[in-house]
Amino acid sequence: MAPPAAGPGARALWRSCNALMAAFFALAAFVQVNDPDAELWVVVYMIPAILTLLVGLNPLVTGNFIWKTVSAIHMVFCVAWAAGLAYHLLLHTRQNILHEEEGRELSGLVIITAWMALCHSSAKNSVGGRIQLVMALVIALLPLISWAYIHVNKEMRASWPTHCKTVL
Repeated sequence: MAPPAAGPGARALWRSCNALMAAFFALAAFVQVNDPDAELWVVVYMIPAILTLLVGLNPLVTGNFIWKTVSAIHMVFCVAWAAGLAYHLLLHTRQNILHEEEGRELSGLVIITAWMALCHSSAKNSVGGRIQLVMALVIALLPLISWAYIHVNKEMRASWPTHCKTVL
């Protein structure tokens, strides 16, 4: 991600963000155990967890044909699914989208797509390395902060289905 001229701090930050996101995606896959369609969601989250872990271990992997192909196919799948969920939510939402299961699913797909797109673009080592690092930091911290907020906010979780309340 960081241009070759970037210092070791930028490379370390990029690797740290990837480690954080790999952990987030793995945790997101883990908490699907009680979900009625857990098999699907575990796969949806484990693919970016593995791809992101690979980027954290070796940032140059984003230039690999197999990595690029798998991530591109996964992004297309996530964007198509997110569009369908967004349309459903436009028609049927009665409250905050995070209170709706489809809204939380949409949020996950958006996070996956945003992170994978950022990793995908990092193969180019563009001049905008600092901007990409700031985006990486924001994207890496946002889901974890949101998850922590939702976890402590009992009022928000009160309307959730049982399978969403019994994990972590």
